[in-house]
Parts: sequence; structure tokens; C-alpha cells
Amino acid sequence: MSTPNTVSVTILDKEYRVSCTEDERLGLEKSAQFLDGKMQSIKQSGRIVGLDRIAVMAGLNITHELLTEDQEKKGASLGFKERLQALENKIDFAINSFSK
Repeated sequence: MSTPNTVSVTILDKEYRVSCTEDERLGLEKSAQFLDGKMQSIKQSGRIVGLDRIAVMAGLNITHELLTEDQEKKGASLGFKERLQALENKIDFAINSFSK
């Protein structure tokens, strides 16, 4: 287990110091960059004013994207499972046909 270090990240032109292990550092930095990009985009749209509102909208947008992606993966995986089951049924049918 790594020792926690303090890492500085900048989000919406503000610096935040976050404690994390060296193993988590790259993920933290990438997460901060992603969040900063979302928040910058919302800020530049000019429709949302205030750091707290921008943060909430960014959080909602990111959560929506993750949930949508998760549902799509579940749907794709369900389709895969159904195709696999159909293939298993065909194999069973073929084996039973040859054994008679």
C-alpha cells in the first residue's frame, strides 16, 4: 500500500489539494482534467452562473453519461447472452440429432 501524498489539481481556475496514493495520482489528475473540461464547457455556454451551479450541472452531466453508458453495456451484454444461448441451443440440437 502506498503512502498518501498531497496532489494539486486545478478545476475552473482554482487550485485544490487532494490527498491520494502515488498509485491513484494519475487517475486523480485525469479525473480533475475531465471535470475541469466539463465545467469550463458549461461556464463558456453562459447559461449557468455560479461555481456551485456549474459544479452541480457538471456532476449531473457526468452521472448521466455514466448511467447511459452502463445501460448500453447491459443491453449489449444481454444481446450477447441471448445470442450465446441460441448458439448453445443449436449445438444441443445438432448433438442430439447425430446421437439418434
